Amino acid sequence: MTGLSEAAWLWVAKMIGAVAGSAISLAYLLPNGRREAAVRFGVGVACGFVFGGTAGIKIADELGIADALGAGEMVLMGSAAASLCAWSAIGFLMRWFSAQARRKPEVGR
Repeated sequence: MTGLSEAAWLWVAKMIGAVAGSAISLAYLLPNGRREAAVRFGVGVACGFVFGGTAGIKIADELGIADALGAGEMVLMGSAAASLCAWSAIGFLMRWFSAQARRKPEVGR
């Protein structure tokens, strides 16, 4: 119908899953500012693209639904999950490093 190959559809599924995972995670872990939001969004999308296929296969296998899902569904699910986890991890790490920097005593005084 549209002329897109299966590989192109998988890339579209990765993109949608990665962006959706980043957007969903925003609802429960709000960023402190624009810079943190931009970094977390970028890392989330990148992780969704890179780890989407692998994460989707692992999740489907663990849930026992690998035979019931198509390749696009697995990639979409995996990209969203990888993006969601990356976004959350970056948020927690940035807040932890920020807290450590505030607690660190000044050197030379």
